[in-house]
Amino acid sequence: MNNEFFTALDLLEKERGIPKEYMLERVEAALLSAYRRDSGGFENVRISIDPEKKDVKMFKQLNVVAEVTDPSTEITVEDAKKVSRRYKLGDVCEIEMKTKNFGRLSAQSAKQVIIQGIREAEHTMMVRDYESKKEEVITATVTRVDPMNGNAIVDTGTSEAVLLKSEQIPGEVYSVGDHIKVFVMEVSSESRGPIVTLSRSHFGLVKRLFELEVPEIQDGTIVIRGIAREPGSRTKIAVFSRDENVDAVGSCIGPKRGRISDIVDELNGEKIDVVPFSEVPEEFVAAALKPATVESVTFESERSCKVIVAPEQLSLAIGKEGQNVRLAARLTGYKIDIKTV
Repeated sequence: MNNEFFTALDLLEKERGIPKEYMLERVEAALLSAYRRDSGGFENVRISIDPEKKDVKMFKQLNVVAEVTDPSTEITVEDAKKVSRRYKLGDVCEIEMKTKNFGRLSAQSAKQVIIQGIREAEHTMMVRDYESKKEEVITATVTRVDPMNGNAIVDTGTSEAVLLKSEQIPGEVYSVGDHIKVFVMEVSSESRGPIVTLSRSHFGLVKRLFELEVPEIQDGTIVIRGIAREPGSRTKIAVFSRDENVDAVGSCIGPKRGRISDIVDELNGEKIDVVPFSEVPEEFVAAALKPATVESVTFESERSCKVIVAPEQLSLAIGKEGQNVRLAARLTGYKIDIKTV
C-alpha cells in the first residue's frame, strides 16, 4: 500500500503539477484527523513520512510519569522501558500505531482531507498561472456560446473561462472550435476558483499583438507611445523609434504590409492607423489625423488646438460620424477643432 501511495503522489506531481511536499503535508493532516476521530481527540500523536523509504508511520506520544492519572496521555516508567530501555522519568514515550486499524469513518475523513488538499493545490496553481499571464495575450478555444446572452465559454489551456459579450469585438460571431486570441485583463481568487476577465475589445489586445508581431518592439528599438481604439471599427497607434535608422511606422506595417495584415486578420478586419509619435505637439496632431492631410495646427490653449485642412480633406479628417478626429483627440490628448481654409 505504501508503494502505491507514493507512486500516486509521484503521478499527481507529474500530471497535475501538485508538489509532493505539499501533498505529504495534507496526508499528515489527514492521518492526524483520522486518528483523532477514533480517539476522541485527547491523545497526542506524531506522523513520520519517509518518501525515500516509502514509509508512513504514526506514533502515540505519552508522557513518562511515576504514577499514571490519565492513561490517554501518560505512561509509567516501567511500561515505557518495555518499549525502549532509554526512556526515563520526564521523557515522551512514542509507541507506533497501525494506521490500518482506523475505522471506516476515520478513513473517509482522511480521504476527504486529501481530496480537499488536491483541490486547493490545483486552485492555487491555477491562480498563479493566470496571474503570470495578466495583461498578456493567450490563445483560447471556443467550447460553447450561450445563445441567451452571447457569452463565449473558452478553454485557455489552464481552465475554462468566460469571454463576456461586452468584451467581444462588435459583430464577431464565434463557433465551437474557433481559436481566438484574448487579452487577460484581471485575475481574482475566489473560493470556487480564479475569476478571470478576458477581453478582445481592450486596447491592450492590439498593443500585445504588435509586440508579438514586430521584433523591433520586442527588442525595445520601437516604443508604443499611445493607442486609441474603437473595437471592431478602427484603431490608431502611435509609435516612436529610438534608432534614427529604423522607421517606426514602416517596421510596424512590415514588408508588403505583412505584419499589420496579420494583426488586422486577427481583429477581423479592424482598420489600424500607425502614426509616428512626435514630441512636437503640432506634428503629432497632424500625424494622428491621417489619412487626412493637414495644412496647419495652431494651439489656442495648453490642451486645445485648431486644425486647418483643405475643403476636400474635411470629411476625411473628421471621419465617419466623427470617428477619425475623435480617435486622434484620444490618442494625442488634445481637443481638436477642425476648420477649412
